[in-house]
Formats: sequence, structure tokens, C-alpha cells
Amino acid sequence: MAITKAKLFEPNQKRTAELMKALGHPARIAIIELLAERNTCICGDITDELPLAQSTVSQHLKALKTAGIIKGEIDGVRVCYCLDEKGIKEIEELFSPLVQNLTTAIKNNCC
Repeated sequence: MAITKAKLFEPNQKRTAELMKALGHPARIAIIELLAERNTCICGDITDELPLAQSTVSQHLKALKTAGIIKGEIDGVRVCYCLDEKGIKEIEELFSPLVQNLTTAIKNNCC
């Protein structure tokens, strides 16, 4: 059995990595941009907009939902997806300081 070293890192570092992994595919970026534009969508509407099969879109939606970036509500036989307000706020809270620290480091330590 593999031993994980994840426990050696800070919780915010692990969560940032988890969110980045969830956002680490262009289809997922396209999905969240579509949801931001339309506020809500069903999987079929998303599939119509992307060059992917419905099953593939569903897998990407599941990854985004598991990470807490989107949420889905059952509407009859369909699921209506939208951005998760808490998840988006968490992205902002975790990514903004990281980007600021990186930008400061580049300005101060340019080689």
C-alpha cells in the first residue's frame, strides 16, 4: 500500500491543489464559464455546447461537483447545474493570496 505524504502539507495547500486539479481540464473551464454565463444549465445543454459526449460531460460535472465548485439540483428526471457560491468564494480566497505571493516574488527576485 502506498504511503501518502499529503498529511505533511497545510490544509489550505491541499485544498488549493484539489481545486486546481478539478479545474485542470479545458472542458471543466468551459463548463464553469458556461454556467457563469447562463446561471443554470442541464447536462444536455452543456453537451450541446461542448465537443464532448454526454457521458464525458457528466464525468467533468461530477469532478466539479465533488470539488464543491458547482452544485446540482434535481429537476424531474434532469439535474440543473449552477456555480456553487461557497466554492467560488473559496477559490478566490485561496488563489488570490497565492497569485499575490507569486507576483511579489517575481518582482523581488527576478533573475
